[in-house]
Amino acid sequence: MYRVQEHEFIDLAGGQKESPASPKMDRRTFIAVAAGIAATTAMAPQAFARNFGPEAEPVRYPDPDIVSLDPRFKAKLGNTPIMRLYKGTLWAEGPAWNGVGRYLLWSDIPSNEQLRWIEEDGHVSRRFRYPSGNSNGNTFDFQGRQIACEHGNRRVVRYEYDGGITVLAQQFEGQDFNAPNDAVVHPDDGSIWFTDPGYGSLMNYEGNRLGTGSVQPIQKEAVYRIDAASGAITKVTDQPFKPNGLCFSPDYKILYVADTGASHYPEAEKIIWAYDVDAAAGTLSNGRSFCSMELDGKAGFADGIRCDEDGNVWASAGWVGDGYDGVHIFATNGDRIGQIRLPEICSNVCFGGSKRNRLFMTGSQSLYAVYVETTGAHIT
Repeated sequence: MYRVQEHEFIDLAGGQKESPASPKMDRRTFIAVAAGIAATTAMAPQAFARNFGPEAEPVRYPDPDIVSLDPRFKAKLGNTPIMRLYKGTLWAEGPAWNGVGRYLLWSDIPSNEQLRWIEEDGHVSRRFRYPSGNSNGNTFDFQGRQIACEHGNRRVVRYEYDGGITVLAQQFEGQDFNAPNDAVVHPDDGSIWFTDPGYGSLMNYEGNRLGTGSVQPIQKEAVYRIDAASGAITKVTDQPFKPNGLCFSPDYKILYVADTGASHYPEAEKIIWAYDVDAAAGTLSNGRSFCSMELDGKAGFADGIRCDEDGNVWASAGWVGDGYDGVHIFATNGDRIGQIRLPEICSNVCFGGSKRNRLFMTGSQSLYAVYVETTGAHIT
């Protein structure tokens, strides 16, 4: 209720006035008063925010939260909505598409579980894997086996056909990893490339805290490569302050790495790095800034990233607020060309669906999806 004048109240939900002694208010007057209330009370934007829930009213096409910033953003469809497929996680991460099973796998790190959304009927299986070692990033290799980065156990593992678990990486040069975060697989040799920023060892909420107040618990944060044939692990770069999400370009000649080091290092830039890949040698070179996450004077973090078939980079974005959080799309030269705005921080993205033309987005507490007129560059 809101007080209009002495002894006169309007119920904004039903439009009914409580004072029988006051003259009747017609619809036009009521609408004018309601509009004035919103303006004069500086009502928070979220009070009128879009409802993504199953009972929400249909959105009018084109979806206003799919934003084209440049003519090069050709993936926007005019007659499709952003949909919330699930709500109930604490911190959702690591979406990975399984083309054979037609399901999306993702992690809820604090809940120590992995969930599965099935394309056939939209069913969500809770605790698809539990405990999950507080897993974060997930992917599949080209034999269809799941690979997971476990915060809690500070290792990279592979789930085998017989149900067993193979530990792929747990130490480097005699030292434990900080807490592996995200992984991708190269098709030529099956090598696995992963990041180790260490967030899972900084708090019990997402893993197991090591010490108190440490910026990086064990060793310098870095990107690593696991040789598929020998199992040998090499450090390919430690240039990013905290390397987080990563992905290859469509031709696998560039490796993109999101840097979230500004969470702990004041001098760190909020950028995505690009490196040239020498697949035969298993090395990276020519590290450079690919793009900045700054938009309209504010910069958040890019976390999970994926490339589409044209080489555009789709980056989760967050920690700024309404109008920024969601997904930012960058052209091959690093220009921001589009946005998908979400009502919560977006942690990660992947392409999936039967045609790989559906973008799945893990928000803080939700799983979202939207059809796009492009396909993912890779199998997940």
